[in-house]
Amino acid sequence: MITFFMALAFCLFGVSQSFAQLIDQTQAPNTAGRGIALSLTEQIGVGQGDEFTPDSSIYIINRDPARAIRRGRQLFQRKFTIAQGQGPRTATDGIGNIDTNLALGAGLADSCALCHGQPRGSAGFGGDVVTRPDGRNAPHLFGLGIKEQLADEMTQDLRVIRDQAIVDAQTANASQTRNLKSKDISFGKITAHPDGTVDTSQVEGVDTDLRVRPFFFHGGTIAIREFVVGALNDEMGLQSPDPCLNTASSGGLCTTPAGMVLDGSVDNVSGAPASDPTDDADLDGVANEIDPALVDFMEFYLLNYFKPGRGEESRYVKHGFRLMERVGCMKCHKQNLVIDSDRRVADVETKYDSSVTGFNHLFATAKTQFVSVDDGQSLPKLVPEGNSFTVENIFTDFKRHDLGINFHEINYDGTLQTEFLTTPLWGVGSTAPYGHDGRSMNLKEVILRHGGEAQNSRDAFANLPDRGQEWIIHALNSLILFPPDNTDSNLNAGDPTTPGYPQYGHGKIDLSVLFTTPGPE
Repeated sequence: MITFFMALAFCLFGVSQSFAQLIDQTQAPNTAGRGIALSLTEQIGVGQGDEFTPDSSIYIINRDPARAIRRGRQLFQRKFTIAQGQGPRTATDGIGNIDTNLALGAGLADSCALCHGQPRGSAGFGGDVVTRPDGRNAPHLFGLGIKEQLADEMTQDLRVIRDQAIVDAQTANASQTRNLKSKDISFGKITAHPDGTVDTSQVEGVDTDLRVRPFFFHGGTIAIREFVVGALNDEMGLQSPDPCLNTASSGGLCTTPAGMVLDGSVDNVSGAPASDPTDDADLDGVANEIDPALVDFMEFYLLNYFKPGRGEESRYVKHGFRLMERVGCMKCHKQNLVIDSDRRVADVETKYDSSVTGFNHLFATAKTQFVSVDDGQSLPKLVPEGNSFTVENIFTDFKRHDLGINFHEINYDGTLQTEFLTTPLWGVGSTAPYGHDGRSMNLKEVILRHGGEAQNSRDAFANLPDRGQEWIIHALNSLILFPPDNTDSNLNAGDPTTPGYPQYGHGKIDLSVLFTTPGPE
């Protein structure tokens, strides 16, 4: 069995350090040796393949998951070229009816890291698009896989309650009302009737199909794979003929290589922008711009991406969290949630450590969450343990709420967006300015901006003495993001004796020590 400690033995070769955006060394060689070692063709390998086809995406995800994550990260940071199909945003190069095609308001980037690149080298925040007249800030992507899993499990819980209510109503030949509750969060009620119909008028915070959508400020997308393929198209002009999304969008069933089940018979799943590898959807002369194997790596990377960290926890921070509960913040911003069966293969816990002499006084502890299965191949399968996992300090309920006129947003078609997903607060200490539109410059201002369903909690905060408000701000500021290439870890603790430390010789969260096959990325 390959354990975490045995995997350390694979750290016998050099791997280029990653930063925000990355050049391709095969296209732009440089004396410093910085950038991605493999060409895009080499990253595609033999395509998706299967778990028995070496150099295919599914094989690498199943048998060398750390390499799959690293490759996904480098694709996320890669600077794509026009020759590879980057741009235009749409086949009409940004001209058309934005009422019906919001992609016309997206920016044109050459790298995912252009919008999601802060802090340095992370899948963080930093971009802005005008897919709405008031603009939308690009949120950070820390903990994205955790969010996908929690929302999917909530959806299954709610639908089980609905389906059982229908059975009970038909058995009793009488209408049955049931509370919709998952992970100790109420989504209102449904009433099932003997004829199989369901009254959803009392459903709260989620669509009547009971699908919890965890992505975008308004809660609009189900899965990481949908998000990745859509963003590559809308923000970068790169189309993928992804067969999984095309199957699900036409009513079929597909399980992604990262384990997300997409069932088009019960959910509205967005299809890929290209129908097949020969489809040049944006008419730029390049087809199959993003091979589905690349989508596999990026989805797997984001499934396993680090959750946010915790900064210094003074007594004021602890007081602040207690006050948040007292004034009612945690009615919507639920502090901790539990994943029933975790699909990730690793977890990283990042915390303040005063003994660390490197950047930011943070230390990250990585651990693997897989079991080794010998199936007779040269490499065993490394299968997620699937254990339950307590997600601490996420602070969300995954519901949509009306926070009053100060958060309302006009759409291009003239309609008004009044409800927004409860923003998870983890990482909030690093992500000013605040709000979906970036209008609130600091944490106090965005709290005071709340109204509507949060009016009572907002007023309770406003009525606290200055010291109480400061404690809450201290608590929120302890919820941080971090630069993975400049954070000491049990994978690479750095060497303080290096001349120029910590600028040189600093530690990092180095997945190369977990590779099960040798070679650069």
